[in-house]
Amino acid sequence: MTARLKALFVHFLTATGAVFAMLAMLAAVDEKWGLMFVWLVVAFAVDGIDGPLARRYDVKANAPQYDGVLMDLIIDYMTYVFIPAYALFKSGLLPGWTGWIAIILITFASVIYFADTRMKTKDNSFSGFPGCWNMVVIVLFALAPNFWAILFIVVVLAVAMFLPLRFIHPVRTDRWRVLSLPMALAWTFFAGWAAWVDFDPASWAHWGLIVTSVYLVFAGILQQLVPERKARNRAA
Repeated sequence: MTARLKALFVHFLTATGAVFAMLAMLAAVDEKWGLMFVWLVVAFAVDGIDGPLARRYDVKANAPQYDGVLMDLIIDYMTYVFIPAYALFKSGLLPGWTGWIAIILITFASVIYFADTRMKTKDNSFSGFPGCWNMVVIVLFALAPNFWAILFIVVVLAVAMFLPLRFIHPVRTDRWRVLSLPMALAWTFFAGWAAWVDFDPASWAHWGLIVTSVYLVFAGILQQLVPERKARNRAA
């Protein structure tokens, strides 16, 4: 297989995310939340795979007629933001005006963040919460906390999108990647299982979701607070 064909297949793999987004949306319209999240987890897995493949097969050089970054952003907005926001609104987890506040904050703040050219840091982490509302909402569905707690989490994370806080990219952030990548894979497994059993409150996957989510949210901030040893040595 030629380098051009390999690069094209990577683009086609990325494009399947739009199909999974549509399947998730159809499930959401029917309020089949477990099935909706199964499709979103599949899209999340594809999103984790296509980036390394795109760099490996140099899609910018071998298939430049398609903009993989733009394709990825379009799909990410659907699967990371739009569909999870809809689910949060229609599920009843946020009743009345609280649901309206949530979907307005999530969709408005996220589209601004996705267009921000400063969203990536030098170490390939994200500057500010990276709009991974799919990950947030699936945990909220699993744990079903009080609606005030949900609204508080949504507001805090929406504000955090524009604060100088660092959030790791499990694949591209080198520091702690030996731990971050397995944590991200474990999160994907726990999320998929929780959705598959339709968020059964007795499911052990919920504990796995809590542990892995706490790590993925706070690892980058902890890295900011604890500078690398090499950097400290140079400073000395």
